[in-house]
Amino acid sequence: MFDSPLSASAYEVLGVAVDVTEEELRKAFRTRLRQTHPDTGGDAAVFVQVQRAWELVGTPEARAAYDRGRSGRPTAPEAQFSADWSTPRTRQDTRPRARSSGHPGGWRRERYLDLMREWVGRGTPLEDPYDPQLVRSAPREIRRLLADALAEEATARTIADLGMGFSVWHDVAAAGRGGTLDDKLDHIVLGPSGLYGVLSEDFGGPVGFRRGEITGPAVPGAPVSDLLVRMRTVARAAGVRFSGAIVVLPDDDLAQPITELGKVRGMPVVVAARSALSTVLRRGVTGARDIGGNEVFDIRTRLDQSVRFV
Repeated sequence: MFDSPLSASAYEVLGVAVDVTEEELRKAFRTRLRQTHPDTGGDAAVFVQVQRAWELVGTPEARAAYDRGRSGRPTAPEAQFSADWSTPRTRQDTRPRARSSGHPGGWRRERYLDLMREWVGRGTPLEDPYDPQLVRSAPREIRRLLADALAEEATARTIADLGMGFSVWHDVAAAGRGGTLDDKLDHIVLGPSGLYGVLSEDFGGPVGFRRGEITGPAVPGAPVSDLLVRMRTVARAAGVRFSGAIVVLPDDDLAQPITELGKVRGMPVVVAARSALSTVLRRGVTGARDIGGNEVFDIRTRLDQSVRFV
């Protein structure tokens, strides 16, 4: 959870300063456990975050390693805060992969780099735009672009590993309400279990659910509703029917790996942790319409002919 550009540090999760004493750190941990424990009305996802934060800084050795990583000087495998957010390299893998089109996370990476250069200053060389210290000092709207790009890339890797029975289109143009360039559908996934619109997100903290929507202090707008609008736009253009919608979030931001939201505006919706995405795509979403036989090839052809990429 602490490797996201949006995530709070272990100290912020525990509610203490970085120079707090060991005794004060221990007292803060116990207080946060009581405050967040589900049995006393706390948020289960936040409770897990508190436990993870303590694992990172709860002993002098772990804390020293964590602090070295925070300072940008990771020394060895022990440094747990270092991050590699650069563009992922192409893996040399001979296994059959899912059929893929488009560039996952590409639009947001480009936008991130443009805004990072503006923020640093045009006259200042930007030696490493992915340096963790530089990233974490940037405004949240810039960090959010990188976080979402990383989320999309992680989803793309998971789908690719599902094999040749699946097809996926990334960064699909879906001019919706405002008709702006960033009105896009992160992924369209076609497989034996159905045709799904997929949103890859990282809000930087635990989320909740209310009336078929994702809620939380860092959740902007109505992500599920926006996803459904974009899916309808693509469906009309391609002449296809989606089986369901999937929102993929970091594991630590969810109290349970799979949450079925039921039908939202007539569309089955599920929120899945990244580690559970393969399971959801293989077995399908509850209430989703199965696709089989020649229909798979027909849908694939229609999407290939109509999909535009941002």
